[in-house]
Amino acid sequence: MYLEFTKMHGLGNDFMVVDLITQRAYLDVVTIQRLADRHFGVGFDQLLIVEPPDFPDVDFKYRIFNADGSEVEQCGNGVRCFARFVHERQLTTKTKIRVQTKAGIVEPELGANGWVRVNMGPPKFLPEEIPFITQEHEDAEGLYTLALADEKSINIDVVNMGNPHAVTIVPDVLTADVENIGPQVESHTRFPARVNAGFMQIIDEKHIRLRVFERGVGETLACGTGACAAAVSGMRRGLLANEVEVQLAGGKLHIAWREGDVVWMTGPTTHLYDARLDLRYFQG
Repeated sequence: MYLEFTKMHGLGNDFMVVDLITQRAYLDVVTIQRLADRHFGVGFDQLLIVEPPDFPDVDFKYRIFNADGSEVEQCGNGVRCFARFVHERQLTTKTKIRVQTKAGIVEPELGANGWVRVNMGPPKFLPEEIPFITQEHEDAEGLYTLALADEKSINIDVVNMGNPHAVTIVPDVLTADVENIGPQVESHTRFPARVNAGFMQIIDEKHIRLRVFERGVGETLACGTGACAAAVSGMRRGLLANEVEVQLAGGKLHIAWREGDVVWMTGPTTHLYDARLDLRYFQG
């Protein structure tokens, strides 16, 4: 059977977007892994699925699968592309929609030239909301020390932006040992559901640089929820202003947050191409 799809990206964080409202397909873990292969498949960081909503006050259901086939709760760059996709595919005429995710409801609003502003909901900080296993001597409101290999350790903050994030501050993101430390943090035993590892360099109170080692994917060119988590972490510790520009390898995002409020993320989307493939070649 043939499957129609669209290839999109948000700051280089790339997606295969599939409409399962007007067509049907079964995509299991093996099929997703094969589709994600950059040499023999389509190639992507995440697969985004559009489905009918489960609730009457919601426009769409949004499902996200990493390249390893694991389903995750949220993807910030993905939700911007999702909003543009459903509008361009004429699945809705609305420019502001309510979208159901595993983590709750998000509200993207389509602007000019492919830019999208998203209400990402409120951040969560409690260890059980991440989830994160604390030790007896640790303060739930402060930083945590995470033991790594070779008797090394890093200080982290933990934030849930619909998916779990560990944020550490580094002097320079260009020289940060993301390749080595990222996988250790991602699969650390203190994170039962694994975690996205963010490495933040503070330039000044309104500008940060960020690299993210994403759970189930590896380092990506951009991570929307990671940008939200890093910005919020700095804001609540008094290191950043309430609105910041986040520089990622793939480009810039604008993040705004005030204590007790939702997080707003604004950034671009790019529609690369539309295509179809014979799904039989990718099924196990």
